[in-house]
Amino acid sequence: MFDLLVIGGGINGAGIARDAAGRGAKVILVEKDDLAAHTSSASTKLVHGGLRYLEHYEFRLVRESLIERERLLGIAPHIIWPLRFVLPHDKGLRPMWMLRLGLFLYDHIGGRKLLPPTRSVDLRQAPHGEVLEERLVKGFEYSDCWVEDARLVVLNCMDAKEHGAEILTRTECVGLQRQSDHWVATLRSTSGERQIKARKVVNAAGPWVDEILRDAMPGQAHQNLRLVKGSHLVFPRLVAGDHAYIFQNRDNRIVFAIPYERDFTLVGTTDVLFEDDPNTVEISAEEEHYICDAINEYLAKDVTPNDAVWSYAGVRPLYDDKSANNSTVTRDYVFELDDADGKPAILSIFGGKITTYRKLAEHAAAKLGGLDGQAWTGDAALPGGDFAVDGFEQLVADLADRNPWARHILPRLCRAYGTRAEMLLGTAASLADLGEQFGPDLFERELEYLLEEEFATNAEDVLWRRSKLGLHLDQSQRARVAEWFAQRRETG
Repeated sequence: MFDLLVIGGGINGAGIARDAAGRGAKVILVEKDDLAAHTSSASTKLVHGGLRYLEHYEFRLVRESLIERERLLGIAPHIIWPLRFVLPHDKGLRPMWMLRLGLFLYDHIGGRKLLPPTRSVDLRQAPHGEVLEERLVKGFEYSDCWVEDARLVVLNCMDAKEHGAEILTRTECVGLQRQSDHWVATLRSTSGERQIKARKVVNAAGPWVDEILRDAMPGQAHQNLRLVKGSHLVFPRLVAGDHAYIFQNRDNRIVFAIPYERDFTLVGTTDVLFEDDPNTVEISAEEEHYICDAINEYLAKDVTPNDAVWSYAGVRPLYDDKSANNSTVTRDYVFELDDADGKPAILSIFGGKITTYRKLAEHAAAKLGGLDGQAWTGDAALPGGDFAVDGFEQLVADLADRNPWARHILPRLCRAYGTRAEMLLGTAASLADLGEQFGPDLFERELEYLLEEEFATNAEDVLWRRSKLGLHLDQSQRARVAEWFAQRRETG
């Protein structure tokens, strides 16, 4: 008998599984695809307060997000790091005083300690004057953080497993029956079906949360979600420097242009009502042109959809607050707890954002009740994150001193795996000891590590979620990674 069944391997489910397992609960998490296969790998990849949410008076959400921003930076400094954002002022849009006031609040309501404050910036100076249109002369520069979103999910599941949780990917919950004091769940994977018992259920199925509710409580109406699609384009590097841009649109939305994977610029996102199958989500031609039109208002050199080298899209499972505009639907999370008349509980999660996932998990534990132990995740490092926020360069240097033969591949490995990069290298004493080389710095030993430690089962898991190496490898190299996984499956 499990204490808790968590359905859904996105960021909310992963965070809840970690939190509960660390309190001593017997936890099982099931995900029908790969971890972070859907919404949680299709974000703009920011840990941020949500500057534009201030316009909608969501002060509590912004404050909580800003507090969490620094907490997450502290527990995962390998996959989360500070990023400066440049916000140009453009005539006819939000006035300068409004931007200044919003950024003043942004700097202060979350108790900022680690990140530098807002400052004014002259956009006529380098590097901005070289890439922005001439009309843009003034702006502001402020702080937020970048996150490897899919890796954040995986690390939470790794830590949950290390605290005793059972993590099952490619395993779908196809049946939920409520008994007098527990749930019976039917789980289906490629190896067949099994039934498990759990005292409580967390429904963190994202776009499928209403579907799970209909299965668990047939005969009741469940229409709580508004699915909103967000899409992104990736271009060869458009701007120099390590800063990002945040551009205002004339429809009151914003679009980011963010340095990405060293050689690229990530641009997005959109807000489009989505009513199709969330298993297959793709950017539309209209969204491609919307994104290009938005940044062409600001960049001196225009881009077209044909210039993009990659795109991705995902649907946000937002709680439907009946807002008329998809951009103003709340990004806050909402719980629905059904435990009436002493029945075994099912807690359904609607909405939420990456930045607040850890706090959401704490609130979920409190809402469910009956879990032993106190909140513990606020200062407990995620796997590989047990080093100082400003200690990344020292981490790389120390590892290079012990492994000089690997010096050129260590920055990427440390960014992905933090202190566990040494575990990945194992007893290797040369590049040859890392096995077959699939690309410039991808070796067989890394694939083995991801297979053994990080729940990866195929090339897509590795190339597009555990990493974005798919952008750096050519088609034949990607195909060879797929062959390697196929051969491992054949040999058992």
